[in-house]
Amino acid sequence: MKKKPEKQKDMDALKAELKDAQNVFLTGYEKLTVQQDFELRKTVRGAGASYKVVKNNIASKASEGTKSEELLKELKGMCSIAYTSGDPVALAKALTVYAKANPTFTFKAGMVEGRVIDVSGITALATLPSKEEIYAKLLWLINAPAQRLVTAMNGVGRNLAVVVDQGVKENKFSA
Repeated sequence: MKKKPEKQKDMDALKAELKDAQNVFLTGYEKLTVQQDFELRKTVRGAGASYKVVKNNIASKASEGTKSEELLKELKGMCSIAYTSGDPVALAKALTVYAKANPTFTFKAGMVEGRVIDVSGITALATLPSKEEIYAKLLWLINAPAQRLVTAMNGVGRNLAVVVDQGVKENKFSA
């Protein structure tokens, strides 16, 4: 059993991490095996996030004064948190895929950009395209009209060259 100074150290470390986290997902992890937990942690790290199993009281106290205070103030049951200051969609997708493969892993709630969301909000977030996909689509939309303009401008010159070439071949131009 941990002594009070060790618990205080854990709480201070969690508070520092929660202060930086923009996105937090509260999950239930009951009945996960050690191997499943290892795979979950690997999945979360792959999404650029962190994952911790937390004591409810420590998480509640550590969240005081942070954006996640509303989410973590009244925890019940066995809880864990996955958090990131990066892309919330990538983390939501990774956790959703993992939850489908492991039904004992459940979502309880989440916080995205300071707003608390429920389980249906997390599911909706997981269906969104990632930031990279959105940027690629946006760049394509910006680039497409410019490409069409260049193609049209090149087409006029090309068509003029074809007409002149046919006129020369058929001796339509006389000097």
